[in-house]
Amino acid sequence: MTEPTSHQIVINGLTCRYLRWGEDRRPAVLMLHGLRSYAQTWDTVARALSGTHAVIAPDFRGRGESSWDPGRDYFTNAYVEDMEKLVASLGLTRFAVIGHSMGGTVGYAFAARHPDQVSALVVEDIGPGSSTATAGADRILRELRGTPLGFDSLAAVRAYWRDTRPGITDDALKSRIEHTVRPAGDGRWEWKLDMAGIAAARRSGDPAGPVDLWDCVAALRCPTLVLRGARSDFLPVSVCREMADRQPLLRWAEVPDAGHYAHDDNPAEFLRLVTGFLTGVSP
Repeated sequence: MTEPTSHQIVINGLTCRYLRWGEDRRPAVLMLHGLRSYAQTWDTVARALSGTHAVIAPDFRGRGESSWDPGRDYFTNAYVEDMEKLVASLGLTRFAVIGHSMGGTVGYAFAARHPDQVSALVVEDIGPGSSTATAGADRILRELRGTPLGFDSLAAVRAYWRDTRPGITDDALKSRIEHTVRPAGDGRWEWKLDMAGIAAARRSGDPAGPVDLWDCVAALRCPTLVLRGARSDFLPVSVCREMADRQPLLRWAEVPDAGHYAHDDNPAEFLRLVTGFLTGVSP
């Protein structure tokens, strides 16, 4: 099993930590996590892909080992600008992008702006309107409003994630506990994610800001696969169908026995679909 290496770079005045799996000479894949996630959320998928690809997964600003943004600019344009600087620093000129939820929004926007760089795009469980006009969007806002500032014990952390994601697998729960909190020094546990800043930005309106995802979908120039969790409350089937109708380069599929976190809920099927797609679009 390939262990990732950890790296840091300063981007737009903030430290960006990213992980790498696989050999540099292989085709590159940039993996972008969701709103309350971190680079290691991709570990199972990245390990599987590392036999054929060089995989890069950053912690977005405000998450994991990357800096928190004192200005709380936790919106799509800021993330895209961070990724532009990251891939430039790595010398990447042509690569695939895989993004979950918020990372999928960044993927749409980045691919639309840089058609010469993105060879293939995989988006997990997000589309136009997902963050503003779905039951899942309402659920996430409720969850953010109820997020505690810290925890008295790891048992409380475990209970929080179990309550937030009732169907979470044991492996995904273990990853969440390991990578979303750290000891606070007084016997308590504190967030490694800027939950207060993320929640404030999310409550202010559409987290994409001025980015119109329908325009991004129309501007795509690479093969695109949208994966919807079959139990998702965040990405309606009707939106998947409309995206495919509007954009001939886009197709979509459902991951069975999975909700919004399809790569956690059913990693085997998620991987089967992703590897099949990437194999079909490889040079």
